Amino acid sequence: MKQKYDSGVGFTLVELLVVVGVIVILTAIILPNYRSATSQFALERSAHKMSQDIRRAAEMAMSAKELPGGGIPVGGYGIFFNIGTGGSDKKYILFADTDPLPDGNGYFSGSDIPIEEIELEKGVVIQSINTPNNRVGINFKPPAPTVRIKFNPGPGASVDTTIITLALESGPTKTIKVNKAGLIDVE
Repeated sequence: MKQKYDSGVGFTLVELLVVVGVIVILTAIILPNYRSATSQFALERSAHKMSQDIRRAAEMAMSAKELPGGGIPVGGYGIFFNIGTGGSDKKYILFADTDPLPDGNGYFSGSDIPIEEIELEKGVVIQSINTPNNRVGINFKPPAPTVRIKFNPGPGASVDTTIITLALESGPTKTIKVNKAGLIDVE
């Protein structure tokens, strides 16, 4: 007569089905929130990167950073935002203000040198800029630096504060405020 030994290590079919059911339910709850959180983090990262890039332009102006071919731009360094055609709502430009005016024009124009074109993260766009033409140049002219926030290259086309709104295609937004003192606020 053979004896059966029960070591108590096995699982019953019911126990396995319960564990698999719990895993399926948790996955169904977590997966949709994961995608939403990923998009929200992309928006958050883009807003903070944009504020860092604005600060980088100020640091380049204060340190009198030389251009690759030599020389220091007369108008300093700046960031240019333009909501228009050709995907410009998904990128912005870090530039050296080399306009021939005595102190540059404080705005990105044909005579300026683009240093870097910066793309926003996937799914993030520049939704609005609080200027009449949805364009703004934030320029830092050394040595202090003097902050110029302009929506056109001409005289009188400046504002004291600019608000740039970033958005996800699905709705949530972040705002970046920059004032004439060079203070940057991300909300």
